Order: sequence, then structure tokens, then C-alpha cells
Amino acid sequence: MENRPLEYDYTVAKMFMLTTVLLGFVGMLIGVILAFELAFPGVNTILGSLGLNEFTNFSRLRPLHTDAVIYGFTLSGIWATWYYVGQRVLKVSMAESKFLMFIGKLHFWIYLLVVVAVVVSLFLGITTSKEYAEFEWPIDIAVVVVWVLSGISIFGLIGMRREKSLYISVWYYIAMFLGIAMLYLFNNMEVPTYFLSGGVGAWYHSVSMYAGTNDALVQWWFGHNAVAFGFTVPIVAMIYYFLPKESGQAVYSYKLSLLSFWGLMFVYLWAGGHHLIYSTVPDWMQTMGSIFSVILILPSWGSAINMLLTMKGEWQQVAASPLIKFMILGSTFYMFSTIEGPIQSIKSVNAIAHFTDWIVGHVHDGVLGWVGFMIMAALFHMAPRVFKRELYSKSLMAAQFWIQTLGIVLYFTSMWIAGITQGMMWRAHDEFGNLAYSFIDTVTILHPYYTIRAVGGALYLIGFVMFAYNIYKTMSARPVEESELKSASPMGA
Repeated sequence: MENRPLEYDYTVAKMFMLTTVLLGFVGMLIGVILAFELAFPGVNTILGSLGLNEFTNFSRLRPLHTDAVIYGFTLSGIWATWYYVGQRVLKVSMAESKFLMFIGKLHFWIYLLVVVAVVVSLFLGITTSKEYAEFEWPIDIAVVVVWVLSGISIFGLIGMRREKSLYISVWYYIAMFLGIAMLYLFNNMEVPTYFLSGGVGAWYHSVSMYAGTNDALVQWWFGHNAVAFGFTVPIVAMIYYFLPKESGQAVYSYKLSLLSFWGLMFVYLWAGGHHLIYSTVPDWMQTMGSIFSVILILPSWGSAINMLLTMKGEWQQVAASPLIKFMILGSTFYMFSTIEGPIQSIKSVNAIAHFTDWIVGHVHDGVLGWVGFMIMAALFHMAPRVFKRELYSKSLMAAQFWIQTLGIVLYFTSMWIAGITQGMMWRAHDEFGNLAYSFIDTVTILHPYYTIRAVGGALYLIGFVMFAYNIYKTMSARPVEESELKSASPMGA
């Protein structure tokens, strides 16, 4: 009995895999609708005859899009991979602990309830109006409960591990948990107004404990570092596991992975001030945000180069495997995005870029190309092992890759051109010092680029539907044992 191979229990991983697919589709569908609303404003009122304009206009749908992608698709994908990767690199099964299995399932179901509460409240226009932190205090409390449960799962598995060494991916998952816990708690310090005003107003309404410039500083300390610990750190954890497993190549440099880890941990936390350049924030703080943003290139590129060099001598696999294509192009987009952001944070560049669509392009080449590609690649690798079924179609995966890549390229190039055009037009003036263009002039000139952006987003959504269909069909494909699957071995997992 003791020599029998360890049987991993993927019950919770499967649950989060399914929510990753569902919430990814919802978030991206709303994003495409928003893109078409910007290109063709009439789409905002398309349900006007039914009296539903309130629920379909841009301002109501926009937070639903961002939160569905950040807290729905991305977080579900992170937790799906943790409940898979954690067991394997720590050499322990969830089935060995009834307590951890209970916590894992409770984590999922409370998370699902929070998702429902978020969707309903945002559709109703109940919001704190803080970007990426729109939830009112009752939902915030529930989010903290979900986060504590996820932490119990992470540290519970670590505590009962058989593998003495912690593989680098585990470091990044731990950092994600601790970083977001700190960020979310401090940014969402709020006062429930109903209970402190003698029962005036709605019971769920609240105001921030911070005011004015302080509120802005804390908000963007949170907002930028949510990108660090949500869109960067756990996605790096994924690629450090899945790329070696899929390619059979050892991580190029373990020392570089640790150096990049500590660089990200220290530098990222100081860069949020670049969101507030030319604002009421003290000038020294704006400068510090710019400087640390430029320094951030080093640990970011250190991670990305480590990933790319992992394929040293095996580049033919990139041509042969669509799954490895996703991860390698994802790493490339990571490099691309993490040099673009620091460039935009330089004050002279920011003077043109700030408030323009170039920022939107930067965000989306990172999220669609890096986060989206890596989560889908991870689920593609997991699906045959979790469901014990052969992957339904590699040709469908390859077609998805090219369609989505085209969509990303159309998206970010159109937004680059639109953003720089906006910035230059806003600053242009005649010989008398008067502005050369009105605001509506910039809106008119950007229409073709908004249309291209919408088409690019639609292509990415089509690719995501192909991904969802491939995962769905895999669940009923030919049965296969893991021993039949090509499987490399980080930490012997």
C-alpha cells in the first residue's frame, strides 16, 4: 500500500476550472459589447424599447467587465491551478485531509455566492466608485472570508507536504495571497454610513476612510499592485510549472527565478504613484513612482527571459505544440507589456499618454496576451490529467491561437495609434496659444480605430468560445491514463 503512487484529488480544481471558463466568457463578452458601444454609441440604447437602457449603457457595464475578468476569470484560473499544482509539487493529496477538502469546497461555494452578489449589485448600480474596488462593505467582508479560506488551503497543503523543498511556483502563490490580503484590507477601509448617521440612507452604503489625495494614493497603491499580485505573480507561478512540464525542459535558472521574485516583491509595491502623475500627489511621490516603474523592467524581464531560455535548444517544440505556443507568446507579451508600462510612466511620455487609449492598449496586450494565454494554456495542460480524457482537438487549439493572436494585435495596435493621436491632438495649439482641436474632433478621428478594437476583441472572444468548446468536448473524449501523456517533472511532480 505504501508504495502505491499518490492519487491526487482534483475535485476542487475541476470546480474552479469550470468557473474560469464561464466567467471568462461572460467578462470577455461584456468587453466586446463595450467596445462596440464606444465605436457605435447607438448600441448603448439597443434595449431602449424594453426600458433596459440603464442596465446596458457603458457606465453600468464597464465595472462588470473589469471585475468579471479580474475577480472571475483570472482568480478562478489561479485557484484552479493552485489546487492542481499545489498537490503535485508538495507531494500531497487533498483527499488525505477531510478538513482541507471541506475548506476547498467551502472556498469555492462562498466565492460563487460572492460572484453572484457582485454581478447583481453592479447591475443595480450599487458601487463605491473606486476602480477595481467597487464593492460595498458587506461584499468586502465576504471577499475577506473567501481570501482567508484560500490561504488556509495554501498553507494547509504546505504544512502537510512530503516534499521538503518549495518549488518556485509555490513562492509566487504565497506572495499572491499575502500581497492581495494586505492591499485589499487597507484599500477597502470604509465607514458604513447607515449605522453612523442615525439610519440615514441605504444600509449597505459606505464611504472611504481616506479622503482626497490620500484616497487616490491608497487606491492606486492598491490598483497597480493588484496587477502585480493578481496579473503577474500567480501567472509567473503557472508558467514556471506548466512550461517545464509540457516541454520536458528544466527551468533555465533557478537563481534567476529567485532574484526576479525578490525584485518583483520589493520594486512593484512602490510603482503605483505613476497613475497619479500631474495630479495633487506630491511631486516627489510621482517621481518615485516613475523611477521604480523603470527599475521594474529588470525583475519583470528577468522572469520572462528565464521562461524563454527554458526552451533553449528545443525551439522546434514551439512550432510543433500549440500549447507551448500559447506560453511562449504569453511570455513575449509579458516582456512587451512590462517595458511599455515603464515607458508610459516617464513624465514626458505620460504627458501624452495619460487618459488616452494607449493606456487601454497597454492593459489589454498584457491581460489578453499574458494572463489570458497562460490561464488557457494551464487549463489545456490540466484537462487531460484532471478529467483523465484525451484532449479533444489540437487543431482546434492551433486555430484558436492564431485567431486570438490576430485579435490581440488588432486591439493593441489600434489603441496605440488612437492613444498617441488623442494625446497629440489634445496638446496641439495654434499660433495664438488656443487649442487647435475640440474634444469632439478627437472623438471623430478615432472612430476607425475604435471599430478595429471592437473587431479585435470579437476575434479574441471567438477564440475563447473555441477554447471553451475544446475543454467541454475533452470531458467526454477518449479515456486516457496520465502515464500515456507526455509529462516532464518539476520537483518530480
